[in-house]
Amino acid sequence: MNRSTPIPETVTLHVPFRIVKRGGKKEMQMPEGATQSQRTDNTLVKALARAFRWKRMLESGEYATIAELAEREGIASSYMTRVLRLTLLAPDIIEGILEGKQGPEVTLARLLEPLPAYWCEQRNVLFTAQSVRVQP
Repeated sequence: MNRSTPIPETVTLHVPFRIVKRGGKKEMQMPEGATQSQRTDNTLVKALARAFRWKRMLESGEYATIAELAEREGIASSYMTRVLRLTLLAPDIIEGILEGKQGPEVTLARLLEPLPAYWCEQRNVLFTAQSVRVQP
């Protein structure tokens, strides 16, 4: 357009996307091959922060058992145990979550399920060919 070209009254823009539920929220997901801005998942980041905080409190001796700490936090010890397992994730997976590169299939519900102890197996379980894969 240049200055002499009239400005149209309406402009139609077609953007292909789909709505997916992620972490209890609805989110737009772009089609394969489309570039997508990185967004951190606050639910995952908060869970990681809690896990490492609780681990530090247990290791320092501030609380002797998970049950004691769970009671103080007002949550079930079984839930705390599942969240504490996040401290066993591969460092590159944690980094990817903090940078918003984890992909839509990595949700808190999925991370709270039992995962393999070996980091390479964690990557295989968590990431599919369609996701943004974090390299070790």
